[in-house]
Amino acid sequence: MENGMMTLTDLPTLNATLNGISAVLLVIGYIYIRAGKWKRHRAVMISAFVVSTLFLVSYLIYHSQAGSTPFPDQGWIRPVYFTILISHIILAAAIVPLAIITLFRAFRQRFRQHKQIARWTLPIWLYVSVTGVVIYLMLYTPWKS
Repeated sequence: MENGMMTLTDLPTLNATLNGISAVLLVIGYIYIRAGKWKRHRAVMISAFVVSTLFLVSYLIYHSQAGSTPFPDQGWIRPVYFTILISHIILAAAIVPLAIITLFRAFRQRFRQHKQIARWTLPIWLYVSVTGVVIYLMLYTPWKS
C-alpha cells in the first residue's frame, strides 16, 4: 500500500485473503445447515457469495492490468503447482454457474433441488477457494527444489 491506498501489487494478497475468507464462510455455512440453523446458514452462504464475487472482480482487475504471473521455481514443486493450477482453473470456471444456480434455488425455496446441487457446489467451491490460497502461497513463497 502506498499512502494508505491499495495498489495493483496488493491485489494478489487481497485475492488470497478473500479466497481464505470464502473458504471459512463455506465451512461455517455447512456446519450451520447440518445443525438445522438455516437462517444462519443462509446469511453465511450469501456472505460467502459476496466475498467470492469481490474476489472475482479484484482478480479480473489485477489480471487485466498485470497479466499472468509465471511460476518461478523448478524441480519437483513445478508439476505439483501446475496440477493444482489446472484443476483450480477448470473448477473455478464451473463454480460460477453452480453457485448461482444453487443460490437461485434456495431463494426460490426449491430446497430439495437446492440440496441436490449444493452437494456438488460446496466441495467444488471449497476446493477452488482453498486452492486459490495455495496457488498464491506457491507463487509468492520461494520453494527449494
